[in-house]
Amino acid sequence: MIRVEGLSKSFRVAKRREGMRGALLDLLHREQTEVRAVDAVSFRVAEGEMVGLIGPNGAGKSTTLKILTGILVPSSGTVVVNGLVPWKDRTRHVASLGAVFGQRSSLWWDLPVGESLRLLAEIYRVPPDRYRNRMAELDRRLGISKYLQVPVRKLSLGERMRCDLAAALLHEPKILFLDEPTIGLDVVAKAAMRGFLKEANRDLGATVLLTTHDLADIEELCSRVLLIDKGRLLYDGALEELRRRHDVQARLRMDFSRPVSRAELQAAFPGAGVAWEDKGGASSWEAAVDRRQAQPVDLIRALLAGLPVADLALAATPVEEVVRRIYAEGVGVASA
Repeated sequence: MIRVEGLSKSFRVAKRREGMRGALLDLLHREQTEVRAVDAVSFRVAEGEMVGLIGPNGAGKSTTLKILTGILVPSSGTVVVNGLVPWKDRTRHVASLGAVFGQRSSLWWDLPVGESLRLLAEIYRVPPDRYRNRMAELDRRLGISKYLQVPVRKLSLGERMRCDLAAALLHEPKILFLDEPTIGLDVVAKAAMRGFLKEANRDLGATVLLTTHDLADIEELCSRVLLIDKGRLLYDGALEELRRRHDVQARLRMDFSRPVSRAELQAAFPGAGVAWEDKGGASSWEAAVDRRQAQPVDLIRALLAGLPVADLALAATPVEEVVRRIYAEGVGVASA
């Protein structure tokens, strides 16, 4: 459904010098620098697949989506979406896709939401009967009926995001490009939107490419992630594989039937790679286990054999911490 090969996009950005003298010099000669937002990115997305595109601010995620939707023309590379080149066949291309950009609305700012949706139904040639059924379904999932008479400019960010998603799905597109679709939503609204996106992917067979800083969206919706940083694709594969490769620390929480000293814990497991933290009255401890030096299963086995363990729990490292470490330490990753 989506084929991207060697995609690059560069922008020329004018430098501004400081002060009055700098402003006068800029009038005579403006210095420019080239910024490469996307650098030789290649990937493929199969029909019906839901893929997460993750990365820090400025990584090139939104630029990539804008090229795929036909808004931007790349500097080089090949892009084919549903058999079409987005910026060359834009009219036919946009008829089969839906797009949500969290910071930009596809609705008319001064019109009520209902009027905007009716206009979009006309543009996409949605039959009246199908429009009514679709609106009922969108309202059931997103709760938009209470906003239909409200001008878009008077909606909160979360309310507008619901209506923007409804607009993107109104014509039952084959492809969905979603840039921060849950921004501004509360926990309940996020859960409802994630459920709706799952249904769109399952029932409509929609291919979804999703960017977000809320990695809970990725964990719940996407089986595959593309990790991009500084315009380059660092990883293409399963999220769990990314976690397995780079989750170097496990945390084990233990409760004992009596107080246990640090010396007893260290005697039960004398190996390196374990840091102990007292969590309350020496009856509760937490161990930070460096997987490069020790394995949690060996620690658990040693504790059960030598100490009065009442309860224990091994906590998975949040994926946010794994990805944050990759960015902070510049850890190289390869495709799965």
